[in-house]
Amino acid sequence: MTDTRHAHLDRLLSIMARLRDPQNGCEWDRAQNFATIAPYTIEEAYEVADAIEREDLQALRDELGDLLLQVVFHSRMAEEDGHFAFPDVAASIADKLEARHPHIFGDDTSGDSQTDRWEKLKAQERAAKGADSAVAGVAMSLPALMRAEKLQKRAARVGFDWPDPSGAADKVREEMDELAEASEDHKLEEAGDLLFAAVNLVRLNGIAPEEALRAANAKFERRFRAMEQLSASEGKNFKDLDLESQESYWQLVKVSERLKSA
Repeated sequence: MTDTRHAHLDRLLSIMARLRDPQNGCEWDRAQNFATIAPYTIEEAYEVADAIEREDLQALRDELGDLLLQVVFHSRMAEEDGHFAFPDVAASIADKLEARHPHIFGDDTSGDSQTDRWEKLKAQERAAKGADSAVAGVAMSLPALMRAEKLQKRAARVGFDWPDPSGAADKVREEMDELAEASEDHKLEEAGDLLFAAVNLVRLNGIAPEEALRAANAKFERRFRAMEQLSASEGKNFKDLDLESQESYWQLVKVSERLKSA
């Protein structure tokens, strides 16, 4: 079994090397660099998450393969430039996992929870890399909603946080008022402050903002499609209806969903 697994990985690495071959490789693959491939890497990670959310294990297998390709692609480009290769990537994460689980692979008997232990070790790693702030190292490429949450969590670790959700709720209301009163030159800034405050409120209620918004997006899409289908079943084109009529379909869909879930 192990040999077979190694053979498949070796085959994948060989395919990537062939595709990047300067003379006989694929024109598109040869033209890529870290920056051009990065958006695909992010996209594939989201497609993995989507397959998990849909509980589609066949799709998950395929999407994990697509994500692995991204790791192999970046590793190959780095190897060509003399920086590192795929085995170095694997060794790096293996070393990190062992270092972050000293209670399993070492002699740590502190009794700390895994979460506390993990955060302490990550803080030590950031310090070793020269981090000069509690919020250093939060990737700029993260989706803005997720990055806001991570920045807030980092700040909270050094005590800069609301003691309870009520303070965050007041801040949301304050930012709503400021957005309503803002000049055109300041609307973007105030809109950002409002969204940042909303992330804080959601986080302090123990909910992952990214997960909550994904669920809200899915619910809106489901209900909107249902409105279109309902109006079409009555011989009406949804886009031609006035807002009051569209709202009535929205309410019908909501009532239908509640009855189905009762």
